[in-house]
Amino acid sequence: MGTPTLERIVVYPVKSLDPHDALERVEIRPDGGLTYDRRFAMVDADGEYINGKNDRRVHELRSWFDSKAGRLTLRPNDGDPAAFDVDDREAIEAWLTDYFEEPVELKRGEREGFPDDTLASGPTVISEATLEAVAGWFDGIDADEMERRLRPNLVVGGVEAFWEDRLYKSEETAVGFRVGDCEFVGSNPCQRCVVPTRDPETGEETEGFRETFIRKREETLPEWASEAWFDHYFRLMVNTFVPEATVGEELRVGDEIEILDERPYPA
Repeated sequence: MGTPTLERIVVYPVKSLDPHDALERVEIRPDGGLTYDRRFAMVDADGEYINGKNDRRVHELRSWFDSKAGRLTLRPNDGDPAAFDVDDREAIEAWLTDYFEEPVELKRGEREGFPDDTLASGPTVISEATLEAVAGWFDGIDADEMERRLRPNLVVGGVEAFWEDRLYKSEETAVGFRVGDCEFVGSNPCQRCVVPTRDPETGEETEGFRETFIRKREETLPEWASEAWFDHYFRLMVNTFVPEATVGEELRVGDEIEILDERPYPA
């Protein structure tokens, strides 16, 4: 294999909605997340996230975010697009309330986003080869669709499938790694929810997805993967911590990646 290299940077401006167009470079936020990633979040009247786990209609909602123009465009699969200034939160909330048929608030974070893992809130990591390998477990699903299902932030090229399983150890020991000028600490293999089992465009369930995934993941778990986290095998992709020194640094597509030392798991 070649040198591990950052092949793709992906952010999801509205939590649970579509990814931004691929970025060439991105800055690390104070909370450890990537600029624009999960910057907005939809919540219901009880303050709970509206996401694909609890509302299938999320899958049928397309979104585009233009960071330069400050515009957010939303479109149901069967409807017309509506474009909004991101500062016009009242108009966006009214549109979302109509779409979901319940009151919706659009929360906005600047210095901090709305990460899925509030402890290890850094970017998630997976290799291109892993996306291809896992897509091969299912008929009719390619690597691009698998990426849409799994929703990673950093996709690594030049490595073998499941390379990212080298980036974690145990609940007591973590693994440091460097991407260009940025240092990260690998936390754990990400526990998957129901979202990857569904078509990302329609929300339709893929029959037997979870069962096949669990069986194949156990069969193909590489020798370098620590089994300390595998109370079950519906885990894939790596969550990360971000040391304070990395905040404000910039990731760039093409950055080389180096695995560093093992260290105590962050408190």
